[in-house]
Amino acid sequence: MIIKFTGDKIFHSLYYYLIAENLQKGDIMSFNPLKEKGISIEKQVRNWHQIVGKPYNKTEVDCYSRTRQILMNGIEVEAWGFKHQLNRFVPDNNDKELIARISRIEDSQQATANWMGPADQSVLETTLGYEQVAVDLTAWMAQNEPDPYVKETFDFGLLEDFDHLYRYSQFAYMTEGIEPDDIVQGQTDVIIGRPTQHHHNCNGIRIRKHYDKLTAHPQTKVNILTLLSGEQQTHNYYAEHGFMYGDHVLRETYAEIKDVEEEHVTMYESLIDPNETMWEKFLIHEFTEVCNYYTCMEDEPDERIKKTWELFLDIELGHLQAAAELFKKYEKRDPEEVIGTEIVIPCRFKSQKEYVQKVLEKEVDKRLEAGGEYTTIKKLPEDWASYKVQEKQNEISSPSENAIRLAGIYHDRDIVAADEELKNKEVDLLKKGLQKKGVAHNTVTPDELEEMIQKEEERKEEKEKLI
Repeated sequence: MIIKFTGDKIFHSLYYYLIAENLQKGDIMSFNPLKEKGISIEKQVRNWHQIVGKPYNKTEVDCYSRTRQILMNGIEVEAWGFKHQLNRFVPDNNDKELIARISRIEDSQQATANWMGPADQSVLETTLGYEQVAVDLTAWMAQNEPDPYVKETFDFGLLEDFDHLYRYSQFAYMTEGIEPDDIVQGQTDVIIGRPTQHHHNCNGIRIRKHYDKLTAHPQTKVNILTLLSGEQQTHNYYAEHGFMYGDHVLRETYAEIKDVEEEHVTMYESLIDPNETMWEKFLIHEFTEVCNYYTCMEDEPDERIKKTWELFLDIELGHLQAAAELFKKYEKRDPEEVIGTEIVIPCRFKSQKEYVQKVLEKEVDKRLEAGGEYTTIKKLPEDWASYKVQEKQNEISSPSENAIRLAGIYHDRDIVAADEELKNKEVDLLKKGLQKKGVAHNTVTPDELEEMIQKEEERKEEKEKLI
């Protein structure tokens, strides 16, 4: 069933009512967004009260409402930035004006999404939200990605963001007394992944093989651009906020992980076919926004936030119409050749623990190889280009390793939030994930981690005796 948009009202009550009814029955609606008009661009300007809405309550918000808010901020930043790049190459002043109007609307959408975050949510609390986005978004996409090579790349990046969540959790607890589950609400495991100090590569090695624009599924195009936007915004957030703590090791950790996010941007953007024209990219950007807002609208439990996603979906349908018309004008082709005839689902934010654990145990020792290939620690050549980078960057110490050492002093052992079965595998995971070369001198070894865990167990036993 396809429900037509009128394009004239801010909220299409009947349309969204029918969507809700369908979802309750367990059905997923499908429609061709190119056939829907949405809100016309001249009716998309909002007043300041509408742009700067009421923030959510950080102690009551569902963790996945937070992840959707963080992701859509990143999606809008990418869309806004792309349009400004595009407009520098547009010769027709009328088209240039249209794109300028769209970019300004999207700037206001970015403000609305970003400023849903409350003022009393600390940088570290928000940071844990960013990393939960990365873990659960990437895991969902990997399982719903039709291209096996792109899936493999998603799985690789997943284990790096998984470790970032763990490293930041040490500081969140030590600095602000935040338990990881205060933020991730038990939906995402917090435990060691592929060690962050081994994420630093010769950035040329991060370049992956790109898809073929003529044969790639629209799901692949949307998946990559969605994840790329999220990783780019994560980099930007760390770049802009990492200096806000006085603890020097924490500041260095933000710098270290920001560097990895830069590598992730390089890795994911390299999956995109460089032969796509700017007009194709414009079309894919708008389609990606429509798909993400559609999914947010379907999944959001907070009725107040849901209304924003409903409105922004309608706005983006208007933008997609404009992009499609410009694509037809300059490319002389049907937009359906690029994005197909149906909406795609970029992500259902829900717990991905089982999948992440499977990838963690199987691929924690995986490494990047030149030419877009993958290998393992045991197969790395002695002259692997990333060794030089790692030896230089870690020559004083690895801040992310200091995070565990400080947690050991402060708390006897590292801060983890996982079931006992996974906790019991932590030392073995570290053994499998650590390299022998390019290792910082302050690295917490498997033996040291085991001692820390044992120390905590002894403390617990002593405490129980006193009770």
